[in-house]
Parts: sequence; C-alpha cells; structure tokens
Amino acid sequence: MRTIAQILEESTTIAIVGLSTKPDRASHEVGAYLQQHGYRILPVNPQYAGETILGEPVFATLQDAAASLADSGQRIDIVDCFRKSEDIGPIARDAIAVGAGCLWMQLEIENQVAADLARAAGLDVVMNHCIKIEHRSLQASA
Repeated sequence: MRTIAQILEESTTIAIVGLSTKPDRASHEVGAYLQQHGYRILPVNPQYAGETILGEPVFATLQDAAASLADSGQRIDIVDCFRKSEDIGPIARDAIAVGAGCLWMQLEIENQVAADLARAAGLDVVMNHCIKIEHRSLQASA
C-alpha cells in the first residue's frame, strides 16, 4: 500500500462524492483547495447532476465520472468520500468497478468492510483523514 504522501503525489484526478454547491460546506472547501493545487476534480452528486460545481460538470455516479475520462485515457486516481460511514459500501464497489486507485474517507468516516473490499481489489484505502489537511501538511514539510 502506498503512503498518503505517495497517493497525493502520484494522483491528478479526484472524484469527490458528495461535493456540495454550498461554499460553507467542507466538501466545497476541499474541492476548491484541491483545484488550487493542480488537481482535477470530478464532482459526483446525483442531486446536482448536469449542473456545475467549482466550474466542473457534476456527475450522478462514479461510473458517469469515469466515462467522461475514458476518451482521454485517464482514470479516477482518488475517490474522496463526503458521505456517512454506512454509505461507503456501494461507493467502494463503484470505485473498484471504475478502476480507481484509492478510496479516501474523510474525517470521521470509517467503514472497515468497505475498506477491506477495496484493498482486496487492489485499491489504496485512507480512512478518517482530511485530504486537504494531509496535502497542506505535506506542502509545509516540503
């Protein structure tokens, strides 16, 4: 398994499941931060599918987000989850199905069954860590 530093250094495309349109929400703040630091974000939120968040088209599913990359030969490197712990199982299965590299569960989100499933399929797994905090910490120590 790669370290958090390796995951962040080797990734370029991050699907954010549960990205909100509201600027005061953590998911929106994290998405904007990731964009400012050179990552391409793919908002995944069925409630806003067809709209845009942070200038990016919103997809209803991870499959739709992955399909949007298929023509360019890219893939989703990280599936960043802003959902309740009990909602992570189906997201893990979708992350596996689209060939993502990492299943990332934000602060206070943990689902061991989903983590085990993702790891068994070859994905890196991060639980209960904020991707923005981790990235900022690595930048400060660089």
